[in-house]
Amino acid sequence: MSRANAPSLAERARNIRRHALRMGEVQGQGYIAQALGIADVLAVAWFHALRHRPEDPEWEGRDRFLLSIGHYAIAFYAGLIEAGVIPESEIETYGTDDSRLPMSGMAAYTPGMEMSGGSLGLGLGIAVGRCLGLKRKGSDSIVLNLMSDGELDEGPTWEAAMSAGHYQLNNLICLVDVNRMQADGVSTGVLNFEPLADKWAAFGWHVQRVDGNDIPALVAAFDAARNTPEPKPRVIICDTKMAKGVPFLETREKSHFLRVEAHEWALALAALDAGERA
Repeated sequence: MSRANAPSLAERARNIRRHALRMGEVQGQGYIAQALGIADVLAVAWFHALRHRPEDPEWEGRDRFLLSIGHYAIAFYAGLIEAGVIPESEIETYGTDDSRLPMSGMAAYTPGMEMSGGSLGLGLGIAVGRCLGLKRKGSDSIVLNLMSDGELDEGPTWEAAMSAGHYQLNNLICLVDVNRMQADGVSTGVLNFEPLADKWAAFGWHVQRVDGNDIPALVAAFDAARNTPEPKPRVIICDTKMAKGVPFLETREKSHFLRVEAHEWALALAALDAGERA
């Protein structure tokens, strides 16, 4: 497909949301609200910011995209499917025995999955190690680490943030999904992490905070993060809306793990399509 005929970033984001909803329907459950909320970030990452080869996900010259939040795997798979790393036909295997799409991210199973997830707070430390290794090899690849606001409660996150600042890892971009919801309630009610931008800046990072559902703002933020001459790691704090694009799910109070009735999956896809036409 020529660049002129390629789908827009907004179309890519809508497709990612569709893929996630279809996987959710296979199992009747999943972290759907997070997947819908982070779709715009994934679209800009895969189709604007990252250097990769879908046909060769282990290409040495690739940028590394780490999913620190293992339970966001359904969102990450949707991005991999849209990017052409995984065939769309595998959606129907999501979460089943012998699938390459297990319900939590596993690097041993899934092409394009750079780390196994599960316990939170580990991704940024792994990203620091990857960045140091790439620098030793003289590589110009970057490492992108996607983490949640819940991981801000984890001590290893801040140890890694301090290390990245100390080593001036300008090949590291951390994305923080601030959707303000955790399993135990509103994120800042569980453990208040604000003023968040000031904290990252104090650890020696180049900091931006954007609306994570505003594609032009995300494009500008990725460009600034990649091109800033400062010898610092970069963080983009992305404020996202849980279940973005499906209005009747956006308003559900307990959205960390959405309870979606069997008949609602089709309604969710229809609502997404209606929003596209609006």
